[in-house]
This record gives sequence, structure tokens and C-alpha cells, in this order.
Amino acid sequence: MATIIHFTKMHGAGNDYIYVNTLLYNIPDVKAASMTWSAYHTGIGSDGLVLIGKPTTDDADFSMHIYNADGSEAMMCGNASRCIGKYLYEKKITDKTTIRLETLSGIKVLNLHVNDGIVESVTVDMLEPQLENEKQLAIEGGSMTEGEIKTEDRTFAGTFVSMGNPHFVIFGEELSTEEIKKYGRLLEYNSIFPERCNIEFANKCQDGSIRMRVWERGSGITMACGTGACATAVAAAVTKRAGRKSRIVMDGGALDIEWSEKDNHIYMTGPAEFVFEGDINL
Repeated sequence: MATIIHFTKMHGAGNDYIYVNTLLYNIPDVKAASMTWSAYHTGIGSDGLVLIGKPTTDDADFSMHIYNADGSEAMMCGNASRCIGKYLYEKKITDKTTIRLETLSGIKVLNLHVNDGIVESVTVDMLEPQLENEKQLAIEGGSMTEGEIKTEDRTFAGTFVSMGNPHFVIFGEELSTEEIKKYGRLLEYNSIFPERCNIEFANKCQDGSIRMRVWERGSGITMACGTGACATAVAAAVTKRAGRKSRIVMDGGALDIEWSEKDNHIYMTGPAEFVFEGDINL
């Protein structure tokens, strides 16, 4: 007999995921469910599957586990964390406007900006960025600022930033969608990244904002990436292209990023939206 699972589809700046409350529902094979449900033509369609559940520590209120469309588990997603804040509050699972969310890359604090019972935006404390990580960047010292990586027929200069998950941010000429598909995949699987990597292609705009397109590890081109926006802002500051505050404009919308001088944490502010709900057989 089939098990019916209730799901909610949400997006943050176009980065869309399927959300399931595992306080109510159990999904035995999460990887298979993520791959099947994420398919746009034969499933619900999404960038992946997000599970909301109990934390493993008293220091957090809830937990998040996120699976990409290819079934691989991600450490963190900024857009998904904002959606979880809106989900929990507007579905009256919590009345807190400050929520501590346990992720594989640490506990993230969500500050909900509420107006008349509606969460209009969420600011997430994304903790400190790492510019050195030998587990995620296989070179001595584990750091790279505008360093070069060769692909089959092209060399890219970029900056490595870890937001818990690895990112390689490339500033330069604007690439076509087909070029991003080609070189994003080649760079994601480059041997210099032992855990694979998220790849950001960015350009500084005349109005001071930064235009960025992203190839997400495990999902391909997506409309937005929260950790990618944070990594891009950090890379822009490190390479003197921007200050400590940046607006990152992606295909699905814009996020405001602040790299605080006070605590060295990254604060990401942006929207979260419900798309639709439904039931699916497991």
C-alpha cells in the first residue's frame, strides 16, 4: 500500500525545493525520492528535496537536511533556510521570529521580518566564510585568490570560498547558458575539488551590484544560490571589487549580503515564497 506524503514547494529567489515536515512524515529512501520528485517532466520539479525535522542538539530549534536533484546531500542552502523560516512561522509550527536551524555546516540563526503575520523576508547568519580549506581545495594551504584552473580548452581565474560548502567564484566576461553548462560541470568535477564544487560566474554592474549565474554542485544551473551569493560577495570584497556590502543579482532575484566587520559573519537577507502544496505517493 502506497504511503501518501504531503509536500510544499517553495522558492527563494527562484531556487526551488520540495519541503517535507519529517515531524509528521518518514521518507525511508531520501536520495531516491529527491531524484524522482525533482524531475521537472515526470515529477514535482525542483532543485532538490528539503527535510525539516528535530535537531540533534538543544542549541537548535529545528534541523534541515537538503538533497540535490541528483540525490547527493548538500551541507547547506541559504535560500532553503529562509524558506524554512517562513514555512515554520506561517504554518504556526513556531511563533518564534528568531529560529536556530541545525544544518550540516553548523547552526544558522534565522531572523524573520514579519508584517501582519506574513514573513516578508529573512536574514540568515551564515557564520564566517573560510578562505582556506584543504579538504575542499586540494592545494597546499587550501586557499586560492584569483588562481587559475585549466579545463579542456579554457583557463579560468577564480577565488575559492567555503561557506561550509565549497565555491569557486569567477569574475570576467559574461558566459552563455551553454558555456556555463559546459564549463560549470568541468570545474565542478575538477580534481582540485575533492568534494566537487559550486561554480559562480560573476560580473560587476554599473550600479554597483554584482550579476552572478551559478552552476550548483549536484543540480546544475539554478535560478539562485544563497551560499553562492555569499561566496560571491566575499570574493568581490577580497579582490577589491566591492566593499563589505553587496547586492547579488541572480536569474531568480537579488539577495543583500553583508560581511560584518564586527563578528566576521556573513548576513544574507532575501525573500521566501510558497509556490504550491500537494500529496505524492511514496
